[in-house]
Amino acid sequence: MLKNKKSISAISAIIIILLIDQIVKILIKTNMQLGESIPVFGNWFQISFTENSGFAFGMEFGGGQWGKLFLSIIRIFAICIIVWLLIKVIRQNYSTAFVISIAALLAGASGNIIDSIFYGQIFSDSYGQVATMFPEGGGYAPLLQGRVVDMLYFPIITGHFPAWFPFWGGEEFIFFRPIFNIADSAITISILYIIIFQRKNITKLLK
Repeated sequence: MLKNKKSISAISAIIIILLIDQIVKILIKTNMQLGESIPVFGNWFQISFTENSGFAFGMEFGGGQWGKLFLSIIRIFAICIIVWLLIKVIRQNYSTAFVISIAALLAGASGNIIDSIFYGQIFSDSYGQVATMFPEGGGYAPLLQGRVVDMLYFPIITGHFPAWFPFWGGEEFIFFRPIFNIADSAITISILYIIIFQRKNITKLLK
């Protein structure tokens, strides 16, 4: 019975995170042009539409179609490992909090791989226009070549490095510079939670 409840909790967490992530991305993709920004709380929080073909928070990997394809394969492999871990922690009756944190990690990884696999097929390009869903001429990229949609931007502190500062003297400083999405947030929060509060379970799981 406990295992069934934990399975339901894990599945619910995955569904909720994926739904929110994909609904937000589709709304952004079908209502904003690439590079467009909407202030939410002044300049501290903005909805800023960008896309990337790399890892979380806009980090890039490799280049060209082969780089994107290799990254998509890595993501799929990582998801398979997380699924295996989730099944294991449920079967071995780990705490509900640990199960949900693994489920959130899986949901975040899955949210971004959905973009990579399908968005190039189901959306037109967003350069200088609002994208169309299921365009007549086909999407902007082949299968597994899609770009991840990011939109959450928190430039809380802005300014410039002093002229004497090594390497970056005089350059603009922004904290927090990366633009990310709900899936990235789920990945980051779940990893931090596991590292801070679930170290004993990690040690037990790795034995």
